[in-house]
Amino acid sequence: MIDEFAKEYLHDNLRWIRKAMVWKLDGLSEYDIRRPLTSTGTNLLGLVKHSATWEARYFGEVFGRPFPEPLPHWDDEAASGTDLWAAEDESREQIIGLYRRAWEHADATIEALDIDAPGQVPWWPRPDVKLFNILVHMLTETNRHAGHADILREQLDGAVGAQSTDMQEYDAAYWENHRGKVERAARAADPTRI
Repeated sequence: MIDEFAKEYLHDNLRWIRKAMVWKLDGLSEYDIRRPLTSTGTNLLGLVKHSATWEARYFGEVFGRPFPEPLPHWDDEAASGTDLWAAEDESREQIIGLYRRAWEHADATIEALDIDAPGQVPWWPRPDVKLFNILVHMLTETNRHAGHADILREQLDGAVGAQSTDMQEYDAAYWENHRGKVERAARAADPTRI
């Protein structure tokens, strides 16, 4: 049986990982939070914007509680992918603000509904869901994007973890030594590598 303990546990984990997503932007320039760091254009501010858009959508329209601000419709081909990057006129503060308002809206939905409250996700092959399904989905997706953000942030300045204090345990020499050990193991595993 899925109960209120499960609901609170999932909700607490979602609250925690949201904060980690926002922390990934701390101390970085406007350019660094926006610049594409993968061949597909993945960037830190885009990950936050994407998370805000979909959290607003999943805890909004799925349960008949639409987010009070305009969002592109989920099947709008012209808007497809625009949630993954920030336009030059969208500020860090605007996007973080949107994410925080999406949290508030989602939190209100989660608190108002029972864990087995029904919802509809028209873009899923099995559209009939419960709040439980959406909590698990959003926690999984937010953790996935936090993992992307971990790698992007590490590429930029070496900061790792879910909060600024995580980085203080190890210095640059530790990480250089660790990376060298991993590289030696990789080379030893593939003797054909020159």
